[in-house]
Amino acid sequence: MCIGCRERAARHELLRIVAGTDSEGRPAVVPDPAKSAAGRGAHLHPTTACYDLAVRRRAFARALRLEQGLATEPVQAWLEAHTS
Repeated sequence: MCIGCRERAARHELLRIVAGTDSEGRPAVVPDPAKSAAGRGAHLHPTTACYDLAVRRRAFARALRLEQGLATEPVQAWLEAHTS
Protein backbone atom coordinates (compact mmCIF):
# COMPACT_ATOMS: atom_id res chain seq x y z
CA MET A 1 0.00 0.00 0.00
CA CYS A 2 1.30 3.45 -0.90
CA ILE A 3 1.71 5.67 2.16
CA GLY A 4 0.96 8.73 0.02
CA CYS A 5 -2.29 8.00 -1.78
CA ARG A 6 -3.18 4.92 0.34
CA GLU A 7 -3.95 2.83 -2.77
CA ARG A 8 -3.01 -0.82 -2.99
CA ALA A 9 -0.50 -1.84 -5.64
CA ALA A 10 1.88 -4.68 -6.36
CA ARG A 11 5.22 -4.35 -4.58
CA HIS A 12 7.15 -4.15 -7.84
CA GLU A 13 5.19 -0.98 -8.70
CA LEU A 14 6.15 0.76 -5.44
CA LEU A 15 9.37 2.30 -4.14
CA ARG A 16 10.48 0.96 -0.76
CA ILE A 17 11.73 3.55 1.70
CA VAL A 18 13.58 3.01 4.97
CA ALA A 19 15.05 5.07 7.80
CA GLY A 20 18.74 5.59 7.17
CA THR A 21 21.22 8.42 6.69
CA ASP A 22 21.65 11.01 3.97
CA SER A 23 24.90 11.75 2.13
CA GLU A 24 26.13 13.85 5.06
CA GLY A 25 25.44 11.19 7.69
CA ARG A 26 22.32 12.79 9.17
CA PRO A 27 19.22 10.64 9.90
CA ALA A 28 16.81 10.69 6.96
CA VAL A 29 14.23 8.69 5.06
CA VAL A 30 16.04 7.09 2.11
CA PRO A 31 14.89 5.17 -0.96
CA ASP A 32 15.60 1.44 -1.18
CA PRO A 33 14.99 0.60 -4.86
CA ALA A 34 16.68 -2.81 -4.48
CA LYS A 35 14.25 -3.63 -1.65
CA SER A 36 17.07 -5.24 0.32
CA ALA A 37 17.91 -2.84 3.18
CA ALA A 38 17.48 -4.16 6.70
CA GLY A 39 14.79 -2.82 8.97
CA ARG A 40 11.23 -1.61 8.71
CA GLY A 41 10.24 -0.27 5.34
CA ALA A 42 7.28 1.51 3.82
CA HIS A 43 6.13 1.75 0.22
CA LEU A 44 5.39 4.72 -1.99
CA HIS A 45 4.37 5.11 -5.63
CA PRO A 46 7.43 6.54 -7.41
CA THR A 47 5.67 9.82 -8.25
CA THR A 48 6.04 13.31 -6.89
CA ALA A 49 2.27 13.48 -6.29
CA CYS A 50 2.35 10.55 -3.85
CA TYR A 51 5.55 11.90 -2.26
CA ASP A 52 3.87 15.29 -1.69
CA LEU A 53 0.83 13.60 -0.15
CA ALA A 54 3.03 11.54 2.18
CA VAL A 55 4.93 14.65 3.30
CA ARG A 56 1.72 16.61 3.86
CA ARG A 57 0.17 13.75 5.85
CA ARG A 58 3.42 13.16 7.82
CA ALA A 59 3.14 9.52 6.76
CA PHE A 60 6.86 8.68 6.71
CA ALA A 61 7.35 8.78 10.49
CA ARG A 62 4.08 6.98 11.15
CA ALA A 63 4.74 4.21 8.61
CA LEU A 64 8.30 3.67 9.82
CA ARG A 65 7.18 3.87 13.48
CA LEU A 66 9.47 6.76 14.33
CA GLU A 67 8.82 9.14 17.20
CA GLN A 68 9.82 12.18 15.17
CA GLY A 69 9.98 12.93 11.49
CA LEU A 70 13.16 12.62 9.48
CA ALA A 71 14.41 14.59 6.50
CA THR A 72 12.83 13.32 3.29
CA GLU A 73 15.05 15.11 0.76
CA PRO A 74 16.87 11.91 -0.33
CA VAL A 75 13.56 10.42 -1.48
CA GLN A 76 12.63 13.64 -3.29
CA ALA A 77 16.03 13.74 -5.02
CA TRP A 78 15.69 10.09 -6.10
CA LEU A 79 12.23 10.72 -7.53
CA GLU A 80 13.43 13.78 -9.47
CA ALA A 81 16.35 11.79 -10.88
CA HIS A 82 14.32 8.70 -11.86
CA THR A 83 11.03 10.11 -13.12
CA SER A 84 10.52 12.10 -16.25
